Amino acid sequence: MPKFYARRRLGVLAALTALVASAGILNGPSASAALPTPVSAATARGYLAALPVSTEVRTGYDRDLFPHWITVSGTCNTRETILKRDGTNVVTDSACAATSGSWYSPYDGATWSAASDVDIDHVVPLAEAWDSGARNWATSQRQAFANDRTRPQLIAVTDNVNQAKGDKDPAEWMPSRTAYRCTYVRAWVQVKYHYGLSVDSAEKSALQGHLAGC
Repeated sequence: MPKFYARRRLGVLAALTALVASAGILNGPSASAALPTPVSAATARGYLAALPVSTEVRTGYDRDLFPHWITVSGTCNTRETILKRDGTNVVTDSACAATSGSWYSPYDGATWSAASDVDIDHVVPLAEAWDSGARNWATSQRQAFANDRTRPQLIAVTDNVNQAKGDKDPAEWMPSRTAYRCTYVRAWVQVKYHYGLSVDSAEKSALQGHLAGC
């Protein structure tokens, strides 16, 4: 092939690649976890200083007291909506169930091609919220918390990692992928601050330590 046509072909391919990327069709792993961006570390430190410190109370907790996953639109509920938001090339059926796609888990750096391998994590777990103030909320507020897509509260992650986290706070559990820990604690503090939740002393100390390194 003559050099002129080779250069022209490469130029056309480059232009098409740029167009596709700008349309969001090409997504790398770093772009596929779409947690709403948390507040800055400086803001998180200010929020943390304002949070009340209190002993946690688990009495009366039941996961069903936090209604989820609620319908977002059409046949899509919160879980399915987050799967589509956080995944790459996600295809869904008429019931809004993901039939194909890929999901990058920022907690551990794993990528999955089956939605069944992915959980939607509540960054601040429902039980943790209950322990730190949500036991006093109306059911409607607990529902809003459990399905909050505006704050950095819901994210698609490896199911086994989410299950290992359980209801642990940052004094007891942190993402194994250290590059994500700053984002995680900023998100944690922002959610707790927005909902007026308390922290216990060990949790506050752990958050202060992580935020100091952000």
